[in-house]
Amino acid sequence: MRVAMIGTGYVGLVSGACFADFGHDVICIDKDPGKIERLNAGGIPIFEPGLDVLVASNVKAGRLSFTTEAAEAVKTADAVFIAVGTPTRRGDGHADLSYVYAAAEEIAGLIDGFTVIVTKSTVPVGTGDEIEKIIKAKRPDAQFAVVSNPEFLREGAAIEDFKRPDRVVVGTNDERAQAVMRELYRPLFLNETPIVFTGRRTSELIKYAANAFLALKITFINEMADLCEAVGADVQQVAKGIGLDKRIGGKFLNAGPGYGGSCFPKDTLALVKTAQDYGAPTKLIETTVQVNDARKKAMAGKVAEAAGDLKGKTVGVLGLTFKPNTDDMRDAPSLDIIPALQAQGASVQAFDPEGQHEAQHMLKDVAFKADAYEAAAGADVLVIITEWDQFRALDLNRLKATMKAPVLVDLRNIYKPEDVTSRGFKYASIGRR
Repeated sequence: MRVAMIGTGYVGLVSGACFADFGHDVICIDKDPGKIERLNAGGIPIFEPGLDVLVASNVKAGRLSFTTEAAEAVKTADAVFIAVGTPTRRGDGHADLSYVYAAAEEIAGLIDGFTVIVTKSTVPVGTGDEIEKIIKAKRPDAQFAVVSNPEFLREGAAIEDFKRPDRVVVGTNDERAQAVMRELYRPLFLNETPIVFTGRRTSELIKYAANAFLALKITFINEMADLCEAVGADVQQVAKGIGLDKRIGGKFLNAGPGYGGSCFPKDTLALVKTAQDYGAPTKLIETTVQVNDARKKAMAGKVAEAAGDLKGKTVGVLGLTFKPNTDDMRDAPSLDIIPALQAQGASVQAFDPEGQHEAQHMLKDVAFKADAYEAAAGADVLVIITEWDQFRALDLNRLKATMKAPVLVDLRNIYKPEDVTSRGFKYASIGRR
C-alpha cells in the first residue's frame, strides 16, 4: 500500500520506517528542510536504537523516502498519517492541536479518490471529529475516512514495540477504512497480534487512559518508596511482592525521581483538562500530576540530605535524559533537579551519553563532561538521575579516588547499598534504608 506520513519525529519516523519494512511504499513529509536534507543524506535526527539501520535498508530497497512537498505523496496515498506534535498549550494545559489541524487543512486540498486519514498523534477525544469537519468544509466532494490509530511506542524500544505490539487500536466504523487498516497491519496478523477495532472517540481515549494509568502506577510506587524510607522497608522488595500478582504486574513499579518524557506529562495534563471540560473530573490523575511535579522538585533535598549544605559544593550528575536509550530531554527530572541544586548554591557538572546536545539548550551554567569519571572528578557528591547501562558497573574505587568526598545519591536504585558502602561511600537511594 502507499502511505504518506506527515511528521518525522519519534512517532512519524519510526512508524514510517516500520511500515516500509512491512513492505509498504512510504513517503515521510516534514516542513523542516534541514531535517529532510539530513534524512536524505542518511542522517537520523533522533537517537533510537536500530533506527538508522532500519531507515537505511528501506531507503536502499526503494520503499522509504523523504520530502518537504506533500502534494504528490498525499494525492497517491491509500492512507495519510498525521504524526505531528501535540505539546501542552501555553497558559491552560490543553493539548496544542494547531499542528494537527494545519496538517488536516493541507491534506484536504490534496487527496484524490478514497483516502484514509489516520491520526497517529496523541489527541484529545473529539479531535477526529474536528479533522473531519475541516476536510469536509474545504472539500465537500472528497471521499475519505478519518481514523484514530494511537501509538504505544516506548522511546528506546520503539521499533520492537511497533513490530511486536501488545495490541493495535483502530478507531473507525467505516468498513472501507477498516479494510485499509487491516492491510497496513497485515504482517502483525501472522504474530496473532490483537487488532482492536473501536469507535473513533473510544480509540482516542484509550491512548490517554493507558498513559494515565502507567503514570499513576509510577507515582504510586514512588509514594510507597517514601513510606518505605520512613518505616525502614525496602521498596524494591515491595515492588516485587506486589508485581508478582498478575492483577498488578511488575512493569512501571521502579521507584525513582518521577516520570518525564514526551508523553506522560503532557498526556496526563491533557486528560485532566478534557475531563474538566466535560464535567467529569479525574481526581486520581489530577493528584498524580501534582505529586509527580512535586517529587521531581524535591529530589534536590535528598541530595542535600546526603551531602550536607550544598552552598559552594560541586555536584556531579550522571544522566540527563528522562530515560536511557533516548536523547529526549522533554520534561526530564534533571530539568527540575539541576536548577534546584544550583538554587542551593551548588555548581553542577554532568554527563549523558546521548542527551548533552539537547541539554545544553535547556540547562544553564552546567559544565558538560566527556564521561562519567570526568563528571565525578572533584565532586562533593555524585547523583545518578538516568539509569544508562554504562552507569550500572562503574569502577567505584576509581570514583572514590577522583571525588572530593565519597557520597553517591542513586535516584534509580541501580546499586546494592552494601556494594557501595563497603567501598567507603556514603550512599543514599530511593525507598531503601
